[in-house]
Amino acid sequence: MPSFDISSKVDLQTLDNAINIVKKEVTNRFDFKGSHVVIDLNKKDFKLMLEADSEMKIGQITDVLISKSMKQGLAAEIYDFSKEPFPSGKITKQEVQVRNGIKQEDAKKIVKLIKDSGLKVQAAIMDDIIRVTAKKIDDLQDVIQASKEWNIGLAFQFVNMKS
Repeated sequence: MPSFDISSKVDLQTLDNAINIVKKEVTNRFDFKGSHVVIDLNKKDFKLMLEADSEMKIGQITDVLISKSMKQGLAAEIYDFSKEPFPSGKITKQEVQVRNGIKQEDAKKIVKLIKDSGLKVQAAIMDDIIRVTAKKIDDLQDVIQASKEWNIGLAFQFVNMKS
């Protein structure tokens, strides 16, 4: 039976390259000359710490981060900007979580969306991926097309396609 896996993984090396490009761009920008700016990636926890003089500069760093990440092939949805920037003394900090993998509650939503689509496919949650199987490969392609319209806030990769 044809099948494929839906995953949401972030390549650590590509993410690291994007962060280094952002650091280089920010240090070369005129509006950041002489400013306190720290962009630190915790590779173990997939967390990004942003520090700047003001909340406005954090917003500018965020814009550069998203644009440079997209040029590196990373989707903008991998960054979780739900935590607001907070002042800490003279500087402003923001902690940005990098989404890596599909959480259990998101996986349940995806399986429900697949079942509600009315396609003749089966979806099963396997750790942080979702395996979708069908009798025809065309049904699997319909699931991929339908997934582009879901607004879950995750960047999907469709891997391990078997026919």
